[in-house]
Amino acid sequence: MGKFYDEIPGYVMAMIKKQHMFWVATAPLSADGHVNVSSKGVEGTFHIIDSHTVWYEDLSGSGVETISHLRENGRITILFNAFEGPPSIVRLFGRGKFYEFGTPEYNALIPPETRHPGSRAVIIIDVHKVGTSCGYAVPFYEFKSHRTRLLEFAAKVELADIEAEEADNAIRQSPRADNGLKQYWAQQNAQSIDGLPGMTFGQHSTDKFQTRGKVYKKDDESISMKGYLKKLDMSFILGFSLGVAATAASNFLFYRR
Repeated sequence: MGKFYDEIPGYVMAMIKKQHMFWVATAPLSADGHVNVSSKGVEGTFHIIDSHTVWYEDLSGSGVETISHLRENGRITILFNAFEGPPSIVRLFGRGKFYEFGTPEYNALIPPETRHPGSRAVIIIDVHKVGTSCGYAVPFYEFKSHRTRLLEFAAKVELADIEAEEADNAIRQSPRADNGLKQYWAQQNAQSIDGLPGMTFGQHSTDKFQTRGKVYKKDDESISMKGYLKKLDMSFILGFSLGVAATAASNFLFYRR
Protein backbone atom coordinates (compact mmCIF):
# COMPACT_ATOMS: atom_id res chain seq x y z
CA MET A 1 0.00 0.00 0.00
CA GLY A 2 1.47 3.32 -1.03
CA LYS A 3 1.82 6.26 1.33
CA PHE A 4 1.92 9.99 0.69
CA TYR A 5 3.61 12.75 2.66
CA ASP A 6 3.64 16.55 2.43
CA GLU A 7 7.41 16.60 2.88
CA ILE A 8 10.37 14.23 2.62
CA PRO A 9 10.48 12.02 5.75
CA GLY A 10 13.83 11.32 7.37
CA TYR A 11 13.82 7.63 6.45
CA VAL A 12 13.13 8.55 2.82
CA MET A 13 16.08 10.96 2.83
CA ALA A 14 18.27 8.12 4.11
CA MET A 15 17.03 5.82 1.34
CA ILE A 16 17.63 8.48 -1.34
CA LYS A 17 21.21 9.09 -0.21
CA LYS A 18 22.03 5.41 -0.73
CA GLN A 19 20.92 5.32 -4.37
CA HIS A 20 23.35 5.57 -7.27
CA MET A 21 20.83 6.76 -9.86
CA PHE A 22 17.42 8.38 -10.28
CA TRP A 23 14.90 9.21 -12.99
CA VAL A 24 13.45 12.60 -13.96
CA ALA A 25 10.01 12.90 -15.58
CA THR A 26 8.59 16.03 -17.23
CA ALA A 27 6.08 16.79 -19.97
CA PRO A 28 4.94 19.69 -22.14
CA LEU A 29 1.44 21.14 -21.88
CA SER A 30 0.58 20.16 -25.44
CA ALA A 31 -1.72 17.15 -25.67
CA ASP A 32 0.42 15.62 -28.40
CA GLY A 33 3.76 16.62 -26.89
CA HIS A 34 6.34 14.06 -25.86
CA VAL A 35 6.54 12.99 -22.20
CA ASN A 36 10.20 12.68 -21.19
CA VAL A 37 11.90 10.37 -18.69
CA SER A 38 15.65 10.79 -18.18
CA SER A 39 17.95 8.56 -16.15
CA LYS A 40 20.65 10.26 -14.07
CA GLY A 41 23.55 8.62 -12.33
CA VAL A 42 26.79 10.59 -12.01
CA GLU A 43 28.10 10.50 -8.45
CA GLY A 44 27.70 13.67 -6.41
CA THR A 45 25.12 15.40 -8.61
CA PHE A 46 21.97 15.01 -6.44
CA HIS A 47 21.52 17.07 -3.27
CA ILE A 48 18.92 17.41 -0.51
CA ILE A 49 18.63 20.89 1.01
CA ASP A 50 15.71 20.24 3.37
CA SER A 51 12.46 18.27 3.58
CA HIS A 52 10.90 20.34 0.80
CA THR A 53 13.83 21.17 -1.46
CA VAL A 54 16.21 19.12 -3.58
CA TRP A 55 18.44 19.96 -6.53
CA TYR A 56 20.70 18.24 -8.99
CA GLU A 57 23.49 19.24 -11.32
CA ASP A 58 22.24 18.84 -14.87
CA LEU A 59 24.95 17.51 -17.17
CA SER A 60 25.03 18.06 -20.93
CA GLY A 61 23.22 15.48 -23.02
CA SER A 62 21.87 14.96 -26.51
CA GLY A 63 18.56 16.55 -25.53
CA VAL A 64 17.23 19.33 -23.34
CA GLU A 65 13.70 18.15 -22.55
CA THR A 66 13.76 18.76 -18.79
CA ILE A 67 14.89 22.38 -19.10
CA SER A 68 12.39 23.04 -21.90
CA HIS A 69 9.46 21.59 -19.98
CA LEU A 70 10.37 23.41 -16.78
CA ARG A 71 10.63 26.65 -18.72
CA GLU A 72 7.09 26.11 -20.01
CA ASN A 73 5.21 24.70 -17.01
CA GLY A 74 7.50 23.73 -14.08
CA ARG A 75 6.03 20.25 -13.47
CA ILE A 76 8.52 17.56 -12.49
CA THR A 77 8.72 14.20 -10.72
CA ILE A 78 11.87 12.48 -9.45
CA LEU A 79 11.84 8.68 -9.05
CA PHE A 80 14.16 6.54 -6.94
CA ASN A 81 14.27 2.72 -6.88
CA ALA A 82 16.04 0.61 -4.27
CA PHE A 83 17.98 -2.07 -6.14
CA GLU A 84 19.71 -3.35 -3.01
CA GLY A 85 18.36 -3.97 0.49
CA PRO A 86 14.65 -3.65 1.35
CA PRO A 87 12.40 -2.97 -1.67
CA SER A 88 11.26 0.63 -2.00
CA ILE A 89 10.12 3.16 -4.57
CA VAL A 90 10.07 6.91 -3.88
CA ARG A 91 8.55 9.67 -5.99
CA LEU A 92 9.19 13.34 -5.35
CA PHE A 93 6.42 15.45 -6.91
CA GLY A 94 7.18 19.11 -7.27
CA ARG A 95 7.65 22.32 -9.16
CA GLY A 96 11.01 22.82 -10.75
CA LYS A 97 13.11 25.71 -11.93
CA PHE A 98 16.53 25.85 -13.51
CA TYR A 99 19.54 28.14 -13.66
CA GLU A 100 21.94 27.79 -16.56
CA PHE A 101 25.72 27.81 -16.53
CA GLY A 102 27.04 31.32 -15.99
CA THR A 103 24.12 32.68 -13.97
CA PRO A 104 24.67 33.96 -10.40
CA GLU A 105 22.30 31.29 -9.02
CA TYR A 106 24.23 28.53 -10.78
CA ASN A 107 27.57 29.84 -9.56
CA ALA A 108 26.29 30.09 -5.99
CA LEU A 109 25.41 26.38 -5.89
CA ILE A 110 28.22 25.05 -8.08
CA PRO A 111 31.56 26.82 -7.67
CA PRO A 112 34.26 25.94 -10.23
CA GLU A 113 36.09 23.63 -7.84
CA THR A 114 33.07 21.32 -7.44
CA ARG A 115 31.55 21.59 -10.93
CA HIS A 116 31.45 18.42 -13.04
CA PRO A 117 32.70 18.67 -16.64
CA GLY A 118 29.73 19.25 -18.94
CA SER A 119 27.52 20.75 -16.23
CA ARG A 120 25.01 23.01 -17.96
CA ALA A 121 22.40 23.90 -15.32
CA VAL A 122 21.09 23.53 -11.79
CA ILE A 123 17.64 21.95 -11.49
CA ILE A 124 15.91 22.91 -8.22
CA ILE A 125 12.70 21.17 -7.13
CA ASP A 126 10.21 22.49 -4.59
CA VAL A 127 8.72 19.20 -3.36
CA HIS A 128 5.02 19.41 -2.42
CA LYS A 129 4.21 15.69 -2.27
CA VAL A 130 6.20 12.52 -1.64
CA GLY A 131 4.93 9.09 -2.61
CA THR A 132 6.35 5.78 -1.38
CA SER A 133 5.41 2.30 -2.53
CA CYS A 134 6.57 -1.27 -2.05
CA GLY A 135 8.91 -1.84 -4.98
CA TYR A 136 8.28 -5.59 -4.82
CA ALA A 137 8.59 -5.91 -8.61
CA VAL A 138 11.92 -4.08 -8.82
CA PRO A 139 14.72 -6.65 -9.35
CA PHE A 140 17.95 -6.82 -7.37
CA TYR A 141 20.96 -5.25 -9.05
CA GLU A 142 24.48 -5.12 -7.73
CA PHE A 143 26.19 -1.76 -8.17
CA LYS A 144 29.57 -2.05 -9.88
CA SER A 145 30.76 1.48 -10.56
CA HIS A 146 29.81 4.84 -12.05
CA ARG A 147 30.43 5.37 -15.75
CA THR A 148 32.86 8.15 -16.63
CA ARG A 149 32.45 8.39 -20.42
CA LEU A 150 30.15 11.43 -20.26
CA LEU A 151 32.68 13.28 -18.08
CA GLU A 152 35.51 12.33 -20.43
CA PHE A 153 33.58 13.61 -23.47
CA ALA A 154 32.65 16.85 -21.69
CA ALA A 155 36.23 17.44 -20.55
CA LYS A 156 37.47 17.18 -24.14
CA VAL A 157 34.93 19.59 -25.63
CA GLU A 158 35.38 22.05 -22.77
CA LEU A 159 39.11 21.98 -23.44
CA ALA A 160 38.37 23.09 -27.02
CA ASP A 161 36.58 26.16 -25.62
CA ILE A 162 39.39 26.86 -23.17
CA GLU A 163 41.99 26.76 -25.94
CA ALA A 164 39.85 29.01 -28.17
CA GLU A 165 39.50 31.53 -25.35
CA GLU A 166 43.25 31.54 -24.74
CA ALA A 167 44.10 31.91 -28.42
CA ASP A 168 41.50 34.50 -29.36
CA ASN A 169 40.81 36.38 -26.15
CA ALA A 170 42.19 39.67 -27.46
CA ILE A 171 39.85 39.63 -30.49
CA ARG A 172 36.51 38.38 -29.17
CA GLN A 173 34.99 38.65 -25.72
CA SER A 174 33.58 35.12 -25.64
CA PRO A 175 34.96 32.92 -28.43
CA ARG A 176 33.12 29.67 -29.06
CA ALA A 177 35.06 26.81 -30.60
CA ASP A 178 33.31 24.94 -33.41
CA ASN A 179 33.97 21.67 -31.53
CA GLY A 180 33.47 23.11 -28.05
CA LEU A 181 30.76 22.61 -25.43
CA LYS A 182 29.12 26.01 -25.90
CA GLN A 183 28.69 25.34 -29.60
CA TYR A 184 27.24 21.92 -28.71
CA TRP A 185 24.72 23.66 -26.45
CA ALA A 186 23.82 26.05 -29.27
CA GLN A 187 23.29 23.22 -31.75
CA GLN A 188 21.90 20.40 -29.62
CA ASN A 189 20.38 21.99 -26.51
CA ALA A 190 18.60 25.09 -27.84
CA GLN A 191 15.16 23.47 -28.10
CA SER A 192 13.23 20.33 -27.21
CA ILE A 193 12.09 17.72 -29.71
CA ASP A 194 8.71 19.48 -29.70
CA GLY A 195 10.33 22.82 -30.51
CA LEU A 196 10.11 24.37 -27.05
CA PRO A 197 12.98 26.73 -26.09
CA GLY A 198 15.78 25.02 -24.17
CA MET A 199 19.06 26.65 -23.18
CA THR A 200 19.14 30.37 -23.93
CA PHE A 201 21.98 31.67 -21.75
CA GLY A 202 24.78 29.16 -21.18
CA GLN A 203 25.97 29.05 -24.79
CA HIS A 204 26.38 32.84 -24.77
CA SER A 205 27.86 33.14 -21.28
CA THR A 206 31.25 34.79 -20.94
CA ASP A 207 32.07 32.54 -17.97
CA LYS A 208 34.99 30.29 -18.76
CA PHE A 209 35.31 26.56 -18.26
CA GLN A 210 38.01 25.36 -15.91
CA THR A 211 38.40 21.72 -16.91
CA ARG A 212 42.15 22.20 -17.34
CA GLY A 213 43.70 21.57 -13.96
CA LYS A 214 40.33 20.56 -12.42
CA VAL A 215 40.58 17.86 -9.80
CA TYR A 216 38.30 14.90 -10.38
CA LYS A 217 37.96 12.36 -7.62
CA LYS A 218 37.80 8.72 -8.62
CA ASP A 219 38.18 5.74 -6.30
CA ASP A 220 39.49 7.97 -3.47
CA GLU A 221 42.37 9.14 -5.65
CA SER A 222 42.54 12.81 -6.65
CA ILE A 223 44.17 13.43 -10.00
CA SER A 224 43.89 16.16 -12.62
CA MET A 225 41.32 15.63 -15.37
CA LYS A 226 44.06 15.63 -17.98
CA GLY A 227 45.97 13.08 -15.93
CA TYR A 228 42.79 11.09 -15.44
CA LEU A 229 42.22 10.83 -19.20
CA LYS A 230 45.87 9.87 -19.69
CA LYS A 231 45.54 7.28 -16.94
CA LEU A 232 42.57 5.73 -18.73
CA ASP A 233 44.63 5.36 -21.90
CA MET A 234 47.56 3.87 -19.98
CA SER A 235 45.26 1.48 -18.11
CA PHE A 236 43.91 0.20 -21.40
CA ILE A 237 47.38 -0.23 -22.86
CA LEU A 238 48.65 -1.97 -19.73
CA GLY A 239 45.61 -4.23 -19.55
CA PHE A 240 45.90 -5.13 -23.21
CA SER A 241 49.63 -5.81 -22.89
CA LEU A 242 49.14 -8.03 -19.84
CA GLY A 243 46.40 -9.92 -21.66
CA VAL A 244 48.65 -10.56 -24.65
CA ALA A 245 51.51 -11.64 -22.38
CA ALA A 246 49.24 -14.01 -20.43
CA THR A 247 47.94 -15.58 -23.64
CA ALA A 248 51.46 -16.05 -25.01
CA ALA A 249 52.63 -17.67 -21.75
CA SER A 250 49.64 -19.99 -21.72
CA ASN A 251 50.27 -21.08 -25.31
CA PHE A 252 53.97 -21.63 -24.55
CA LEU A 253 53.20 -23.89 -21.60
CA PHE A 254 50.56 -25.78 -23.60
CA TYR A 255 52.88 -26.59 -26.51
CA ARG A 256 55.69 -27.65 -24.15
CA ARG A 257 53.56 -30.46 -22.79
